[in-house]
Amino acid sequence: MNISEVIYKPVITEKSSQLSQKKVYAFEVNTQSDKDKIAQALETLYKVKIGSVKTIIRKGKTKKVGRKLIPKQRPDIKIAYISVLEGTIDLFPQS
Repeated sequence: MNISEVIYKPVITEKSSQLSQKKVYAFEVNTQSDKDKIAQALETLYKVKIGSVKTIIRKGKTKKVGRKLIPKQRPDIKIAYISVLEGTIDLFPQS
């Protein structure tokens, strides 16, 4: 798998910003990727040493959309929490 197929985007929430002070970062990843592929992709992308990878699958909610309020199921999302041993991940790079 390519790096862009494993890691989609960082998750920027209040919880993830508090965890980033402890060098734990959250990323939305492919539901088919495993912990080893996630760790390898992040090490090559950000050039850091990964301590541990914890993954969760957040179930998609049912939303009502359209004029007739037809229920639609949103997709499940896999989130990986990565703890970094050496280096830091800059989620907001300065140009």
